Amino acid sequence: MRATWNGEVIAESDDTVVVEGNHYFPRESLRSEFFSESPKTSVCPWKGTASYLDINVGGSANPGAAWYYPEPKSAAAKIAGRVAFWKGVKVT
Repeated sequence: MRATWNGEVIAESDDTVVVEGNHYFPRESLRSEFFSESPKTSVCPWKGTASYLDINVGGSANPGAAWYYPEPKSAAAKIAGRVAFWKGVKVT
């Protein structure tokens, strides 16, 4: 699978986990130069508290366009160490 935004491949992996229609990429498959931590968080009743990453490509920012669960609940253990995308990021 490949995640792209603003014309750039930002993550690529043959090992994604699909949960609720979202592909969760291994954290190490992200091109780290395009990501920075966001202060945003949210809570899912069965996955836990999500943290977000901002994406910056070619001078354009996409705040909070990637998310992950630093300490997922046991029901979501398979997405530990993985990141998913939204807000215009294409996953193909």
